[in-house]
Amino acid sequence: MNRIDEKQREPVRRRAPGRTGSFCDRKTLVVGVTGGVATGKTTVARMLEDLGAKRLSADEIVHRLLQAGSNMWQQIVEEFQEEILDPHGLIDRKKLGDIVFQDPDKRRRLEGIIHPPVLELLRAEIERFQAECGGVLVVEIPLLVETAAFGLVDKILVASAEQETQIGRLEKRYGIGRQEALLRIRSQLPMAEKIRHADWVVSTEGTLLSTKRRVGRVWREIQESLAPQL
Repeated sequence: MNRIDEKQREPVRRRAPGRTGSFCDRKTLVVGVTGGVATGKTTVARMLEDLGAKRLSADEIVHRLLQAGSNMWQQIVEEFQEEILDPHGLIDRKKLGDIVFQDPDKRRRLEGIIHPPVLELLRAEIERFQAECGGVLVVEIPLLVETAAFGLVDKILVASAEQETQIGRLEKRYGIGRQEALLRIRSQLPMAEKIRHADWVVSTEGTLLSTKRRVGRVWREIQESLAPQL
């Protein structure tokens, strides 16, 4: 799946945000959660899950597809050689990240392997949810804007954080230095571009409690949008 064309600026959603359409359409909402690396996407998605949404994660699908011996595993090992494997034959995502975040061409080749099957599975899971006719599905897609996957969702929520916060989180999470953290951040679109496509922006600066309160406000708006129109 190619990254978004610079000329393709506005998202094309499956349905108009006014929630027109069939009864099932009006009672079901698919919210895409995205943002930059280490901006708190998973934290926000899980908070929405705690409030009553169902959650679907592109990263969790990638983990499933990367099982040793799988088709995706074979393609990636063939492309990047066995140096990316750990002693158990699993793909070491840190080793792979060290390679692709320093080489845009290798990153694009990796994305070409990963994105199509992941987006296909996401679409199938979303359609299955819609067929059940009711509720909120939160779909965590880190590269939603980059891959122009707007058609998968009704609404977009962007989890945001200051760059220094992102750097600190990456240093702590992966044990990497500041320059490597910056490479990972700059490999994605600027936050301002992602925010331009957002229906909601939730800052994850501050405490978990403050983030939870912000997520709670979004959840109330979502519930109001799904309430029967009198």
